[in-house]
Amino acid sequence: MNKFVFRQAQELQTKLAKAQEELAEMTAEVTAGGGAIKIVIDGQQRIRSVSISPEVINAEDAELLEDLVMTAVNEAVQKSQELAAGRLSSLTGGLKIPGLF
Repeated sequence: MNKFVFRQAQELQTKLAKAQEELAEMTAEVTAGGGAIKIVIDGQQRIRSVSISPEVINAEDAELLEDLVMTAVNEAVQKSQELAAGRLSSLTGGLKIPGLF
């Protein structure tokens, strides 16, 4: 392998590792049900916290709560993926590298 290409690959690997560390510190907050459910997720798609308002906790309507939580989690994952894509695309020049985002 050409030394120049090898050095570029090493530099990209270093930058990607740093970006992954930064993404672990970045968070997005999502709410559902008018703020009844709040999810905080980081740039690596790890849920940091889940808050559920006591007003929506009703044993007789568990299905509503389940739907709200599912909606909030799905939206949070989408936002986290957008965070990652935005951060990593600047490093990869817009190339879609499998496993990065």
